[in-house]
Amino acid sequence: MLASADNPFQIANMSLTTKCLVTGGAGFIGSNLADELIKQGAKVSIIDNLVTGFRENLEEIRGDFEFIEGDINDDEALARALEGVEIVFHQAALPSVPRSVENPQETHEACVNGTFKLLIASRDSAVKRFVYAASSSAYGNQETLPKVETMCAEPLSPYAAAKLMGEHYCAVFHEVYGLETLSLRYFNVFGPRQNPSSFYSGVISRFIDALMSDQTPVIYGDGEQSRDFTYIANVVDANLKAAQTDRGFGKVMNTANGERITLNELLEVLKDLTGKHDVTPDHQEERAGDVKHSQADNSAAVEYYGYEKLVGLEEGLKRTVDWWKQSRFAK
Repeated sequence: MLASADNPFQIANMSLTTKCLVTGGAGFIGSNLADELIKQGAKVSIIDNLVTGFRENLEEIRGDFEFIEGDINDDEALARALEGVEIVFHQAALPSVPRSVENPQETHEACVNGTFKLLIASRDSAVKRFVYAASSSAYGNQETLPKVETMCAEPLSPYAAAKLMGEHYCAVFHEVYGLETLSLRYFNVFGPRQNPSSFYSGVISRFIDALMSDQTPVIYGDGEQSRDFTYIANVVDANLKAAQTDRGFGKVMNTANGERITLNELLEVLKDLTGKHDVTPDHQEERAGDVKHSQADNSAAVEYYGYEKLVGLEEGLKRTVDWWKQSRFAK
């Protein structure tokens, strides 16, 4: 739902009929966001180096858009992508804790250097609004629940540290240069177009893929770790609202379901949804950098840009299972 004349989160001099850039637009979140932006009338450009994105995701986007195959660390590709752009939705990253533990250098280059170069280029291109995909991994293993933005960050992985640095740079670029930045701390986003085929994939997509392929789901640890899983429609709507608000610039805001579920409980729900009841998970050693518990307080997002949860966990899981059955990943 977009802002309207009676919605206080709309500003008069900006609309989504303007030109937008979605970085990482061939990825899971980016392609869903680009799809909705086009639906709402925006002129959309996408830049993606296809390291973790898929051309097939681009093919599923309904409507016209410009695609630049390139890296946000490439000055020439970035300059082309930012031509005439007023709003940047920065989704590009190497979104994996385990991958960052294995190769911290590539994570730093993609998430820290890439975000910094994009901010510089956005400033120099007179971009008005910059919406940054931050990460709940910044909180680390603090015991306090739910997580609130005033808590001291305690990142446990190179990925978490890199995404946290992006938040700091966004805040600085607002304070020093006046760029209207907002950082949305995503909590465990899931839904259609999320790749289940990689070791680095989100747990929901891997569980569904295993169950529907008659394979054994893998749980790292005892399965009592809990997560605040957030359906993709909520995250897309949050980005649209963040693009139109007149408050919260330079700030960090949780973007989540606001509830938590253990991985053991999650698997039971998915077994019911897929009809694969006679499945026992393979418990393996905990992974370095993984957080034990995660749950968000969304109060700041509600205050600053009117966040609302459109789709709850169970309905989101149903939609994701239905999508998987028709997707290119189905075996």
